[in-house]
Amino acid sequence: MRFVFFLVILILFAQSVFAAKVDTISIYSFSMNKSINNVVVTPDDYLTSDLEYPVVYLLHGYGGDYTSWINLAPQIKEFVDEMSIICVCPDGGYRSWYLDSPIDTSFKYETYIASELLKFVDLNYRTKADKRFRAISGLSMGGHGALYLTCRHPDLFGAAGSSSGGVDLRKFTASWDLKEKILGDTICCKQNWEDHSVVNSIGKLRKKEVQLIIDCGQQDFFLDVNRNLHARMLELNIDHDYIERPGEHTSEYWQSSIDFHFLFFHKFFLTADNQKK
Repeated sequence: MRFVFFLVILILFAQSVFAAKVDTISIYSFSMNKSINNVVVTPDDYLTSDLEYPVVYLLHGYGGDYTSWINLAPQIKEFVDEMSIICVCPDGGYRSWYLDSPIDTSFKYETYIASELLKFVDLNYRTKADKRFRAISGLSMGGHGALYLTCRHPDLFGAAGSSSGGVDLRKFTASWDLKEKILGDTICCKQNWEDHSVVNSIGKLRKKEVQLIIDCGQQDFFLDVNRNLHARMLELNIDHDYIERPGEHTSEYWQSSIDFHFLFFHKFFLTADNQKK
């Protein structure tokens, strides 16, 4: 009996020592004059090795925050350990859509993530600071953000994903404060809606410049815009993985879909590693 008790204690100790570490870090954004919280998940061997790691950035949806992903999908910690990567979950604001708003200069979330956050992470963590070892994904608003940022900065991300992404903002002009807070009126500011929708920005990517994975539930209200994006990418010969599965715009769907994204990114990182050898 004492041996069993000792064994249980030993297992619990091992789990506490050899497990991904979840930290909250605050980064000051000079572009927005405020501090922004971010979750950073490092693998179990981070403190005991001198390795450098690939990084996956995960963007939350409308109304979420930096804690959304780690609460929604705790298996992320297992992926970080098993795949030997770092995962960063930034706070994208309640409604930012990860844009530099053309009507509100206090919204500069594109600048924050593409410039300030990435630089901070590469300077303060042992990362493989190369687009071949950097990926980004997100859900809903974050799916739009991940693809939008990649289209705008293909030199920063080697792989990108979107799960249930709102990839055509023009179809939802009355929703999510887009008109009032982010892009302006659809008549006087029509070009803002054109320029900031992923379905239009995707043409900036060359055929194999970035590895892309896009999925959406077959009962999701964003399904049509994702199908339109898929068709547009086929027309432009932009390589990508496109998946439709049963599911709605729900946490249950994203808890499952994120598994495919991590596997996709892991394969991408392994390929990059092999090419270096």
